[in-house]
Amino acid sequence: MSRLTRRDLLLRASAIGCSAAASPLMTPVAFASAPTDNRLVVIILRGAMDGLDLVQPYGDPDFSSYRPDFAIGPAAGAQDLDGFFALHHGFGDLMPLWQAGELGFAHAVSTPYRNQRSHFDGQDLLEAGTGAETVGRSYEDGWLNRLVQTLPGATRETALAVGREEALILRGAAPSVAWSPASRLGLTPATADLLGMLYHDDPLFREAFEDAEFYSDLLHGSFEGGDMEEGEMMEAMAGSIAASNRSVTARSLASFAAERLREDARIASFSLGGWDTHRGQVNRMGGALRHLSSAISELRSGLGPDWDRTVVLAMTEFGRTVRQNGSAGTDHGTGSALVMAGGALNGGQVLGDWPGLGQGDLFADRDLMPTRDVRAYAAWAMAGLFGTDRAALEGQIFPGLDLGLDPGLLL
Repeated sequence: MSRLTRRDLLLRASAIGCSAAASPLMTPVAFASAPTDNRLVVIILRGAMDGLDLVQPYGDPDFSSYRPDFAIGPAAGAQDLDGFFALHHGFGDLMPLWQAGELGFAHAVSTPYRNQRSHFDGQDLLEAGTGAETVGRSYEDGWLNRLVQTLPGATRETALAVGREEALILRGAAPSVAWSPASRLGLTPATADLLGMLYHDDPLFREAFEDAEFYSDLLHGSFEGGDMEEGEMMEAMAGSIAASNRSVTARSLASFAAERLREDARIASFSLGGWDTHRGQVNRMGGALRHLSSAISELRSGLGPDWDRTVVLAMTEFGRTVRQNGSAGTDHGTGSALVMAGGALNGGQVLGDWPGLGQGDLFADRDLMPTRDVRAYAAWAMAGLFGTDRAALEGQIFPGLDLGLDPGLLL
């Protein structure tokens, strides 16, 4: 049969294309190993997830008046959680986890980011885990990397990161291995299988992938055509991404992460987009929540018995305005909600101090007022999972953070 060279593979990737927001070829999937049986998964929800729509405070007398075009509360199909909060119907498949104590939320949370409301700055601050004084600076590392540095024997790896950039959240001094088109295309079996799924509908790639010699080359990086310049490879990989509807799903990313976590990885992080709901939020929010729901369900299924030693944190850069806008959406805000899942979680509760939505209660008269730093919940999760002490959490991992009281996240 015709041999598929490294150049052919990269050019086929360009010809087929994939969704830049969802594909693991364009979305870094970061992992770390550690000498522990406990596991932490951090999902970055890019685009500013509306925590008020996900976990709806239908018991607040002011809430429904702000959003006349939104479906709110149990009467509109949301699932009642505790008589005050209701869960958006797009997350309804996860109600069994809530009932089993394996799903929970923290409301009215945020990073220290305020007022500027830039996705780029907000996401960078979220992943860096630093204070508001660092906004706009060049970040050298992320908080998960700093966590790894406190764990004896821990190492990290960034898989499937195209180009020189990697996920900020796991960037830093801890040892790393990163794959890019400029490096040898040596992949783990799980990664190679994921690529096989991605390009299954391409006849040339599928035929080559079924060839044992080609599969061996894929794993060991022994492709022909190694003289291809880095810029040419990057152009080939990225050339037609925007023109294609093909994508690897949230479920596929979670399945890949679960496989690695069943092996030597103990920390995983990946991103899900689609949360920027400026217009038509009713439809957009439902779709985004179903993707996140499927990712969490796949992690639970894929981890099997290891789910009992796992905590999943799904975090966003900031929330959205309390009032709907003229396009039946919401604009960039401040306070949002943290999604928590896992068998190690003390779930079935909505944590946090509710600030209220009445006159004088909103941040800048427009946003949900944050009442706790989202970093504190992440820190308490790490303390419970990995035994990380308070001094390291407040000084090294999240500089300047005040942990406050233990919210009792873990069993």
